[in-house]
Amino acid sequence: MKIDELLRSGGLAAMSAAIALAVVPTPAAARDNNGWNNRAERVQQRSERRAQRVERRAERRADRVERQGDRRAAQVQRRTDRAPARVERAGDRRAAQIDRRSERRAERIERRGDRRADQVERRAERRVQSIRDRNYNQGDRLRDYQRRNRSYADRDRNRSYSDRYAYRNHDRDRDWRDRDRDHRRWDQRWRDNHRYNWRDYRRSHRHVYHLGTYYSPYRSWSYRRLSIGFRLDSLFYSSRYWINDPWQYRLPPAYGPYRWVRYYDDALLVDIYSGEVVDVIHDFFW
Repeated sequence: MKIDELLRSGGLAAMSAAIALAVVPTPAAARDNNGWNNRAERVQQRSERRAQRVERRAERRADRVERQGDRRAAQVQRRTDRAPARVERAGDRRAAQIDRRSERRAERIERRGDRRADQVERRAERRVQSIRDRNYNQGDRLRDYQRRNRSYADRDRNRSYSDRYAYRNHDRDRDWRDRDRDHRRWDQRWRDNHRYNWRDYRRSHRHVYHLGTYYSPYRSWSYRRLSIGFRLDSLFYSSRYWINDPWQYRLPPAYGPYRWVRYYDDALLVDIYSGEVVDVIHDFFW
């Protein structure tokens, strides 16, 4: 087979593979928004153009190698034309060897070009797939969050009678009802009550404290370690972040204007009238 035929067949095969990969529809593309679709298309087009450039360079290089081999063989042939028969035969053999070497070198260059084009295509496909994977819209995340909240609510409704009974009656200890009448202050001495020893309880019930990913109400907000006296924005202690069953985590009940809320992996007691952090437990969840 001639070198130019090999190059043409290899080039057409690579271009056909690139076009076939470019037009394969993906089910996930229907769910992407316009911005991510455009980006994925641009990445795909750039990969196709790059693969074509690699293919053309390989073809040009193979052509140059072939022309150089032809010129070298022609030079040897011209020299042997003026030489005796023995020298002429040796020149013919030398010219044939050069021709074969040039053909093998052209084939190696073509194969390298094909492999390079395949690598470019695979890299482009991985990049497009990563773009599609990152295209996880806010609606899906919100639905996941709602499903998790429903599962937590179902779990709370289905917990045992003994837990519900303990939750209704645990505020009797150390006269909690008297403190319920005073909404102006929060007694930090609850940590001295062995009933609320959440650390020991967490060691044997780690799954209870594993709530999954925390979604901040603001995208630009990142975790900051808060202390008592800090005033939060109202969205951080909205009802979606409330710890509705403090006893489940062995926390004292929140009375009056106070609510236990989740803040990343911390548990905060917040005055929902003013937003002030009244109590804080760092690294409470995980």
